[in-house]
Amino acid sequence: MKISAVIITWNEQRNIKRCIESLEQVVDEIVVVDSFSTDDTEKICRSLNVRFIQNPFHGHIEQKNFALDQASYDYVLSLDADEALSQTLRESIKQVKEHAEEPEKAYEMNRLTNYCGKWIYHCGWYPDRKIRFWNRKLGKWGGINPHDKVIMEQGIIPFRLHGDLLHYSFYSIDEHVNQINKFTSISANALYGEKTTGLVWIKMICSPFVRFIRDYFVKQGFRDGLYGFVICKNAAYSRFLRYAKLYTLILTRKNSERNSYKSRS
Repeated sequence: MKISAVIITWNEQRNIKRCIESLEQVVDEIVVVDSFSTDDTEKICRSLNVRFIQNPFHGHIEQKNFALDQASYDYVLSLDADEALSQTLRESIKQVKEHAEEPEKAYEMNRLTNYCGKWIYHCGWYPDRKIRFWNRKLGKWGGINPHDKVIMEQGIIPFRLHGDLLHYSFYSIDEHVNQINKFTSISANALYGEKTTGLVWIKMICSPFVRFIRDYFVKQGFRDGLYGFVICKNAAYSRFLRYAKLYTLILTRKNSERNSYKSRS
């Protein structure tokens, strides 16, 4: 088995070295697709013997599928720049590579997230199972931007690997809040097909409340201390903001259509 690792980047000088080094001696090539970073991401990548490609960013799903197409081998291991393989996961992948006569079509792994220096084991964040190692002929990136996921052909059941995919998410609460604002705008635009303001209004009120109850109490976010509370509260706020922005988009469109109708009359 030959494995291509693919990573997409934009201004990831803080994370990319750790990500690439975790892949060394596990994969046969490392391909980095960069969205024209303005920091030292390119310099770091080129110093670490990877294939570095630049491509304009048109969306997370689009960029990751572009990265898949750049791989030399059909079995791909796709990581985000702020992720890295744990030692146990490295060994699991090496075992598959060296000993699997008939490899599975897809492999999934648990993702363990580090938030402001603390590993989070609850809040619905762990085990956050992800397909990240698969035969690219049988699956592509899909979902709704920016929340992408690997979608395999129907009937394919992924094999679970031992070990964790380590996710170094946010170094400060400010970073988390800034990403929520950015991602909810992307998500609201992606969901813009919803036409019923009443339905969006109900989701805007109910969804944040349900999300907090689920993550903090049912998923035991309280066991992660202060940061567990912050994560669950921000998850609820993210739901509210997504539907508030979507509601605003729909109202803006309706007002525009109404004004256009009046002008024609």
